[in-house]
Amino acid sequence: MKIKEKKPAAGRSGRTLPALVIGGVLLLWQAVAMWIDAAYILPTPVQVLQRLWELREPLFLVHLPATMGITGLGLLISLALGAGLAVWMDASRTAERALYPLIVASQTIPTMAIAPLFVLWFGYSIWSKVLAAILITFFPVTITIHDGLRSAPREMEEYMRTGGAGKWEIFWKLKVPWAVPSFFSAVRMAIPICVIGAAIGEWLGAQSGLGYFSKRMMTQLDGAGVFAPIVLLSAAAMLVVWLVERLEKHLVTWWKEM
Repeated sequence: MKIKEKKPAAGRSGRTLPALVIGGVLLLWQAVAMWIDAAYILPTPVQVLQRLWELREPLFLVHLPATMGITGLGLLISLALGAGLAVWMDASRTAERALYPLIVASQTIPTMAIAPLFVLWFGYSIWSKVLAAILITFFPVTITIHDGLRSAPREMEEYMRTGGAGKWEIFWKLKVPWAVPSFFSAVRMAIPICVIGAAIGEWLGAQSGLGYFSKRMMTQLDGAGVFAPIVLLSAAAMLVVWLVERLEKHLVTWWKEM
């Protein structure tokens, strides 16, 4: 009779450690804020949660949908633009040599410096904020997907080519499946970055959104009011990343079995 070894509860420990870390950070925050004793500079987590509850109607019904709409649109355009550029650079060495330096150069432009120009061009419309989100997002998306396409084993590509497979058949049957995990990595990476870009655009010029609301609270020296939309924005970004991770587990389970 074989005795089965009891495996450690990896799932439980995996959930406990992050909870302990988050709890420790909140306790440290609470202690430092109580020591400073100036809520307009650094409110306590309890004060932030209280203010979040007090402002729940404008935050959840007006400003959160505005920011998430900008984030969603910016993310979709960034993914489409990044994936298109990645495929083009993978298919053409000339395009890669021409576009790669431009893509890198785009990231040297400070978003805080150029976002006011978007406001001058498009006013307070959604597109000034969407462009700020795209500018800060499409570079990591392009590079990550491009690296995923290039990571397909060269020997498998040569084997398919000797078997008579054409360029597009190799692309769809080999490179695309191989790049799917990289695509999801790009999405997970792009979500918080896109949120930051949207918030920056709202901070510099908007009439709604969590970035705009945080700036308005700052002019009123409401420290808890400044932190409340930031906490809400972080929670929304983490929720979307978690949903993407769940979707990835269902769609690319084959990757873990290889």
